[in-house]
Amino acid sequence: MTDLTKTDPLDDFARRKITLLGKEKLVYVAGSGPAVIVMTEMPGISPHVARFARWVVGAGFTVYMPHLFGKDGVPPSPLYALSGMIKGCISREFRAFASNASSPVTQWLRALAAQAHGEAGGKGVGAIGMCFTGNFALSMMLEKAVLAPVLAQPSLPLNNPAGMHIAPDELAAVKARLEAEDLTVRAYRFEGDSYCRAERFAAFAEALGDRFEGRVLPDSAANPDALMKMPHSVVTLHLIDEADQPTVQARDEILDFFRMRLS
Repeated sequence: MTDLTKTDPLDDFARRKITLLGKEKLVYVAGSGPAVIVMTEMPGISPHVARFARWVVGAGFTVYMPHLFGKDGVPPSPLYALSGMIKGCISREFRAFASNASSPVTQWLRALAAQAHGEAGGKGVGAIGMCFTGNFALSMMLEKAVLAPVLAQPSLPLNNPAGMHIAPDELAAVKARLEAEDLTVRAYRFEGDSYCRAERFAAFAEALGDRFEGRVLPDSAANPDALMKMPHSVVTLHLIDEADQPTVQARDEILDFFRMRLS
């Protein structure tokens, strides 16, 4: 069993430098089968995020996990998390406080999804964003290859609990596509999460109707030994890796969602 408190070398992933739209990013790639884009939460690709990516690989998919911020493989700590959040908030690639605008980085991520589909094949591509990147999976639906978007505790915009971190015209286009192709969006949060509150899920439900499938887990389902005491990270830091745990059931639902849409 991997020690999640120690730095993960990520040596079972191929390190690829991929240039799209004139910008180069490091992407960790592993597995075989249809592609799934795994977008890390703050402060970076932690051992917990890598563990989730390996579960996706084990379920029969090719993971593309781009470096978006932080130090790859390093476990989170309070100071590291604070530093990462500050850098993310001032980065030009992210608009952490924008309610009706999408982060510029989502354009690059859509291009990555298109390339991944061409390389990995299958019916389409899955995408999961977590926390800071949670909403990105919705914007990625503007890429026709993306068929299975998952929003794990989507936390942007940071200053508006009911805000949706996507431009209105993009949201309208996504909704139209969901209706036309009979697709759905999955989303997960803990009931007491103050970064991703009930107002945000309510806003998504109002905007997308029954195309939005939100799952709310009780706070009691979160790992009490996690570094972050507030229940937040459903499939990473606060997941309890034991049979019949609600967080494991959520993880398995996500993997089944990818199978249903992509395989």
